[in-house]
Amino acid sequence: MFDEMYLGSEVRDHYSNVSSWVINMPKSHLLKKNLEVENKFKDIGITFSIGNENAKERIIPFDLIPRVFTNKEWSKIEKGVVQRSVALNAFLSDIYNKAEIVKAGIIPEEIIYKKPSFELAMSNFNPPRNIYSPIIGVDLVRTGADEFYVLEDNCRTPSGVSYMLENREIMMRMFPDLFKANRVSPIDDYPTRLLQTFMSLAPPKCENPEPTVVLLTPGPMNSAYYEHSFLSDQMGIEMVQAEDLFVDGEFLYMKTVSGPKRVDIVYRRIDDNFLDPLSFNPESLIGIPGIMSVYRTGGVTILSAPGSGIADDKAIYVYVPEMIRFYLSQEPILDNVETWRCENASDLKYVLENLSKLVVKEVDGSGGYGMLIGPKSSKSEIELFFNKIKSNPRGYIAQPTLDLSSAPTFVDDQVEGRRVDLRPFCLIGKDAQLCPGGLTRVALEKGSYIVNSSQGGGVKDTWVLAD
Repeated sequence: MFDEMYLGSEVRDHYSNVSSWVINMPKSHLLKKNLEVENKFKDIGITFSIGNENAKERIIPFDLIPRVFTNKEWSKIEKGVVQRSVALNAFLSDIYNKAEIVKAGIIPEEIIYKKPSFELAMSNFNPPRNIYSPIIGVDLVRTGADEFYVLEDNCRTPSGVSYMLENREIMMRMFPDLFKANRVSPIDDYPTRLLQTFMSLAPPKCENPEPTVVLLTPGPMNSAYYEHSFLSDQMGIEMVQAEDLFVDGEFLYMKTVSGPKRVDIVYRRIDDNFLDPLSFNPESLIGIPGIMSVYRTGGVTILSAPGSGIADDKAIYVYVPEMIRFYLSQEPILDNVETWRCENASDLKYVLENLSKLVVKEVDGSGGYGMLIGPKSSKSEIELFFNKIKSNPRGYIAQPTLDLSSAPTFVDDQVEGRRVDLRPFCLIGKDAQLCPGGLTRVALEKGSYIVNSSQGGGVKDTWVLAD
């Protein structure tokens, strides 16, 4: 396992200040600060829903020890994530129009057009600047000093950026001296960058030099509702629900105390199927009837665009390196993890024979659910997945078990290494840019590989040191 803080018994240079800080701080003080953070999270409502049969809200565990990247390390991540995000948007624009990548024989058409996430309503239409996903979260793992792998792409509505920002805010309040001793790249301008990205994607019929942007939420029962509220507040835009909006003619309007106000851009945090009951699910009560018609005729921009989800399908993930070569004429900077598609007979045979060594994922799964981690699973769990895969091979992919890097973590009054991943957030509008930080998730249970917040993982601040 690659240790991000130690090289053998020596502390890596970029962790030296953090290491000294941890060593010199009494454990009792760390415990006190840890409790303060927990109470702060409770006060401001930073929670996440656990997705089980007894769904409930819980506080996200926060680790006080930051994860640190050098500027050189971050440079590779930044270039690789931006490259990948640009290619994914090019792919979306292509498949809803000319489908050149299919004609070239690079991606089989059935992998695209038979997916529920492919939206026929988007055919022969391109959104402003041909940007379908203005925010892409790329999940990365590290296995060595210069070895970063992409686990999956999140193109629909990647969540977690509010935790990234709150983590930094809390660390700066709790430990200002630590920041004085380190040149940490700031991330507090992310909400401004996000709003500017949205505004650069104004619809063709927008006449306002400062387009009106709203955040559409399904409501307080949604697991990411805290993030919806946080981001709308940070950007200074209205958070609305379906009943606050209506279509009149060629435009979308918001109800206000001063009368109807035209809306130019909708940052939606609801799924495609519920967005417009006239175009998708007719029983949806959280959508806006007619919004797709206004969208297609240039009266409003919907972000992310309906149909963006096909780009983060786990079966499509396999082809992203080829997308980069096809659309950008470049070699991928960040590698995919080797992946077996169970719908292929030879891949299926290998996977079924090696389940105890592999990680198996549902193609449409998320949040760490619908997974099998072979080396950590019982015989009965492996047998269950064997039967699931055999009966529906198209629904699964498999990958080798990667030994995720570990970062120092304060657990049970001790500092110990725990496995981590990283989700940086790429913004694409007029420009493509990566915030110099991200959401580091940490597997708090010793030996665990699962970092998802919905399954007991925690979060920590992510530092990128300036040169």
